[in-house]
Amino acid sequence: MTDPTNVHPVRTVRVGDRSADIDEMLAPLVEALWRNGFQTFTSCQDAGESNADWVDLLPHMAAYVESRKGWAFIDLPIQDGLRFLTAVAQAGPRDAFYVRMTHWAAPHAWDVSVKPMDLAMFDETIASSFAMRLMQVCFPVSDLPEIHRRIDRYEAGELVPPSATDWTTVGRR
Repeated sequence: MTDPTNVHPVRTVRVGDRSADIDEMLAPLVEALWRNGFQTFTSCQDAGESNADWVDLLPHMAAYVESRKGWAFIDLPIQDGLRFLTAVAQAGPRDAFYVRMTHWAAPHAWDVSVKPMDLAMFDETIASSFAMRLMQVCFPVSDLPEIHRRIDRYEAGELVPPSATDWTTVGRR
């Protein structure tokens, strides 16, 4: 399916009474997240591709757009974002993938951010009022199959016991 407002092909995902057109590569993961009770706001299978046209209007965004090529993201309410990270971590070994998702200095480290948002951005008639609402989890597209495998294991209750981690890629022994 093609959505004229979306750069990427989409697939309609339905779980219970929820339904949305989701980028094709992320649709299976979002479906699994919804089945497991996670809420999502938005997602994108390649933020660099989706935002490439920004550079024409906003030249200062060129470095950002270039840095996001090959990177996907999922936006979740903060508590669901924390549960998502916990589920992914607990459903697999503490391997190089785990180090990427947990440590900012790892090669190809995930970018997880929570930023305050002024509610007046959405209703300019109200006074500014900042709140913490959204966690964005941005990861290399190449990590998508492992994220999905781990969410499937989480759903099946197949959690992996804690173990030692090789932190040498981030300078820890």
